[in-house]
Amino acid sequence: MQSLKELYKIGRGPSSSHTMGPEKAVNRVKQEFKNADLFKITLFGSLALTGQGHGTDRIIKETLAPVKCEIAFDKKSPCDVHPNTMDIEAYEKGELLGRHRIYSVGGGSVVFDGEKELEKNNIYSFSSFTEIADYCAKNNKRIWEFVLECEGKEIFDYLHTVWEVMKNSINQGLTTTGILPGGLGTQRRGQILYNQRHIDESAQTKENRLVCSYAFAVSEQNASGGTIVTAPTCGACGVVPSVLKYYQDKNGFSDEQIVRALATGGIIGNLIKTNASISGAECGCQAEIGSACCMAAAALAELFEMGLNQIEYAAEVAMEHHLGLTCDPIGGLVQIPCIERNAVAAMRAINALSLANFLTDSRKISFDLVIKVMYETGKNLLSDYRETSSGGLAKHYTKID
Repeated sequence: MQSLKELYKIGRGPSSSHTMGPEKAVNRVKQEFKNADLFKITLFGSLALTGQGHGTDRIIKETLAPVKCEIAFDKKSPCDVHPNTMDIEAYEKGELLGRHRIYSVGGGSVVFDGEKELEKNNIYSFSSFTEIADYCAKNNKRIWEFVLECEGKEIFDYLHTVWEVMKNSINQGLTTTGILPGGLGTQRRGQILYNQRHIDESAQTKENRLVCSYAFAVSEQNASGGTIVTAPTCGACGVVPSVLKYYQDKNGFSDEQIVRALATGGIIGNLIKTNASISGAECGCQAEIGSACCMAAAALAELFEMGLNQIEYAAEVAMEHHLGLTCDPIGGLVQIPCIERNAVAAMRAINALSLANFLTDSRKISFDLVIKVMYETGKNLLSDYRETSSGGLAKHYTKID
């Protein structure tokens, strides 16, 4: 598995696969063909079907400027390797300099055809939770200590930066109002949730309101093109920071404890990314929101210093009850149902933590198994429900300006 730096990426929303990935790809091609005076780019699959809503064409043009760029949306040709496929051709004075086929595989990562980028720079020798848990148990280590051993102290310096960006995205989201761009007329609601205390608010209601307000805040920042952290993607970026922020404020956990939790949650996300997918276009929203819920549940379990079995159970429960979740963003925008979904998943992560606290000894399903099932389930989903905006809510709600 790769470094957690490849999982937790700091960048602009609204989509890790549709904006961050293509931006990374065209930057590399631009550097390779420095004399090019024209780029012709064809988007296929989900990049073509939801690229305009996600801002794919906009970010490509901005990145390649001032060089001329022509973008075509091919919504019919099959994508045999990955549903997020793009072709880039570079020209100089009418002559073809070279071309690349590129796959945006989720979380801002890209793979150039003929390369195996996800296999490069592997930091971790283990690729299953069972292997990691066995190693940690034999060596009396917690998962965050395993991360420190594999990556060195610099990964914790990076995770401190990640946490600062996460907190800032919450603060920015809670202090910004208005309508999100894109034509849906979606109102920012993070601040409303944060400030509107219920007239007879119980402790449980307050927890729900605050956690959801944080998740809304981050997701709304993402939807507006603000700076967020992929955890593991842009579309699911509100889940992990919302639960960690809530419990840090409630229980007084230090930033160092939060960073350890991020390291533990990061291993969970890395396992999903390595053995299945974190791409909504490949496996539906279970791969994005489901993965984020797993990461958040495991991170919380680390905060409360639970054992390896409890951490595994929390993550497993979180994914098991997201299996089959479709990805059907209205208008190709990361707004409906994406923003509310972040809040719901944050609360589910807390529920998974509670179940892990009580029921770990009776569990039957391993985390490695549920990852395998999620991947198979995602591959079996109809393409209409894998970030194409051609099924579900996206098909039946059409009120877009």
